[in-house]
Amino acid sequence: MSTDSRCEVCPLDRVQAGAAVRIRQLCATPEVQLRLREMGFCEDQIVRLLTCHAGYICQVCNMRLAISERLAGLILVEPLLCAHRTRNGEGH
Repeated sequence: MSTDSRCEVCPLDRVQAGAAVRIRQLCATPEVQLRLREMGFCEDQIVRLLTCHAGYICQVCNMRLAISERLAGLILVEPLLCAHRTRNGEGH
């Protein structure tokens, strides 16, 4: 994410490797949303993107999970700092 858009929601496939983000929305079909939630990709869950080479490897709930680029594009996230500010009324 660029510094200009650090508080904007964006798809997980646009996040830089190493970044920790909070999931805001799953934009998949209900069946895929259910499967993602079963794997730990739930709204408000903190996820760290470990790598984005040949698939997206994420750390979720102390587990490493691999998802496709297509799935990563359906998971909307925001940086942790912005999520904290928004909840405390300091953000936009």
